[in-house]
Amino acid sequence: MHLKKILYICIILLAAGLQSCSITARIKRADRKYQIGEYYAAADMYRQTYRQINSKDKSLRAHVAFQQGECYRILNNSKAVSAYKNAIRYNYHDSIVFVHYAQVLQYQGKYKEAIKQYDIYLEQHPTDYVAQAGKFACIKADEWKKTHSRYKVTPAKEFNAKRSSNYAPAFITSSADALVFTSNRQEQAPTNKKKVRTSAVTGMPTFSLYSARKNAAGKWEEIELCEGLLPESEEQEEEGGTQKQTTTAEIGVCCFSPDGKTMYFTYAKSIQGQDVGAKIYTSQRASGEWSEAQELQLFKDSSITVGHPSICATGDTLYFVSDAPGGYGGKDIYMAINNGGTWDEITNLGPSINTADDEMFPHIRYDGRLYFSSRGLPGLGGLDLFYAIRQDTTYNVFNMGVPFNSSGDDFGISFASEDEAGFFSSNRGQKKGYDLIYAFHLPEMEVHIQGTIYNNDRQHLSDASIRLIGNDGTNVKTQIRRDGTYRLRLNKEVQYAMLITARGYLNQKHIFSTEGLQDSHTYEQDFTLAPISKPVKMENIFFKFGSWELTADSENGLNALIKLLNDNPNITIELSAHTDMIGSKEANEQLSLRRAQSVVDYLIKHGIDSKRLTPVGYGEEKPVIVDEILHNLYPYLPIGQELNETFILTLNTEQQEVCKSLNRRTEFRVLKTTYNLY
Repeated sequence: MHLKKILYICIILLAAGLQSCSITARIKRADRKYQIGEYYAAADMYRQTYRQINSKDKSLRAHVAFQQGECYRILNNSKAVSAYKNAIRYNYHDSIVFVHYAQVLQYQGKYKEAIKQYDIYLEQHPTDYVAQAGKFACIKADEWKKTHSRYKVTPAKEFNAKRSSNYAPAFITSSADALVFTSNRQEQAPTNKKKVRTSAVTGMPTFSLYSARKNAAGKWEEIELCEGLLPESEEQEEEGGTQKQTTTAEIGVCCFSPDGKTMYFTYAKSIQGQDVGAKIYTSQRASGEWSEAQELQLFKDSSITVGHPSICATGDTLYFVSDAPGGYGGKDIYMAINNGGTWDEITNLGPSINTADDEMFPHIRYDGRLYFSSRGLPGLGGLDLFYAIRQDTTYNVFNMGVPFNSSGDDFGISFASEDEAGFFSSNRGQKKGYDLIYAFHLPEMEVHIQGTIYNNDRQHLSDASIRLIGNDGTNVKTQIRRDGTYRLRLNKEVQYAMLITARGYLNQKHIFSTEGLQDSHTYEQDFTLAPISKPVKMENIFFKFGSWELTADSENGLNALIKLLNDNPNITIELSAHTDMIGSKEANEQLSLRRAQSVVDYLIKHGIDSKRLTPVGYGEEKPVIVDEILHNLYPYLPIGQELNETFILTLNTEQQEVCKSLNRRTEFRVLKTTYNLY
């Protein structure tokens, strides 16, 4: 029994040792896959291995969980969250785990949670730019999301195949009637393959270039594969014989020379499952076909990765992405100058554009403005779209904001010639991480002014007219609608004057400007025209109790009268004040006259000729006569009823106070309309 027990223990120990060796070997294989960029395969190996590691082996679990998180983060897979959580739970040794965890949280729009992880990292590395930029972006994200530009964005359904990624469209010529984009769709993939080739990096079908062209009706026609660019396999001589190597090629992110005859595109291949890096290739178009491509030599060191080409409108400057030594970290954007057929004078675009993280997908417009995507510059999450304006030796960089950017990856923008329209790519809202092509355009900015014309009884005026004059030469006259409303279209960056007129009413002028508007806008402006033939009550004219001293609250009402007099320079008016029945008749007459004079004095002080003003104090002599408006406000007041003392005393105390306040008023009426005409 004793011998059997010993033998049993030995077997257990041996099995444990073998399992340990097996786990170590699996981790090494996964690490190798990760190192050569086969993230999809590596992630699956890490996932399976993690389950087999004893929970007491915290260090090993932390390593595998972190590596798993790295793979998922690169693949934009939401599983990265749980992987990083596990790495943190098992005390992963490198604090970078908090930054990467924060980034995937930010990518999912979980900004508050991301800030917590950035803060943990910044406690140890307070000057780290990536963490600082990430935290700042999370703090500002909600504010940025509320600020929308005028651009309209919609999915480009004509290019987006189901269950596939489609991205980075590029127009072939300035006419913008043909383009090429990257896709891993299968319904139009080459039919001579026995099985679908998949990428070891993503686990998805490999990418190729597809073209589309507009028909006579302006609609995009059937999508076609760009064939013949590269061979499907490569051969090498070995020991006198020929051996075929398994070559997986991915083609994407292209641009075109100004004449549309030369294509520059990114080509990445793996041989026998090993990534050999991305390069830029060129192909020539002749007789409707693209020639077999040739590699574009940019660096002497062939191990340097290059891709994502974009060529300027003159064809002599090429922008591209590279991980060349001496950069700022991650992938940087470079430019090269064509001198006599040779691309040289290669220059890193510098720290105003490039960061410690990735900058990719450059697009240079006709006017020299550079568009690109960045993970390192402050944004909403993932890759954000930016544009840069060159100033001397540096760039001013601006986030393109919403609706271009989201918490996902937004990249690969292309403008249709000089139009404010085109396409870009995004995986926003895609649970499986598919990239889709989106169309964008800038709608014409429309500016209007609209409103209703009333008389003093708040009735619609149907016979009023409006003259609109602008400093851009606009001079139009229009009749308002029968219901008293109007709506006029305006031009941008113009100063306007409106004159509203109607027979039997005083004119009104309105001065306004459309300068500085950044979006479509409708001005709402109603007008109330004062009648010439009857008194007009002045609103918001107040005096101190028992006094003729005007209060500060009267300023707006007085200034409105000044404007009316200036708008109608040929009228003279009687300015009258009225009191209630409290006090003697003589005292009320004196008080009302002094109040009328106070208003006149204010008008004269502010530039109105005294010859146009006649102050009168009526005291309690002319009580209000109830009209339909007053009756609707106070149903206990009959239409046509004079609010004299006899009637007021028939009412209750509260109603009496209302009537007294109605009688206490300041009015004006037009005396003449010919002042200074003769």
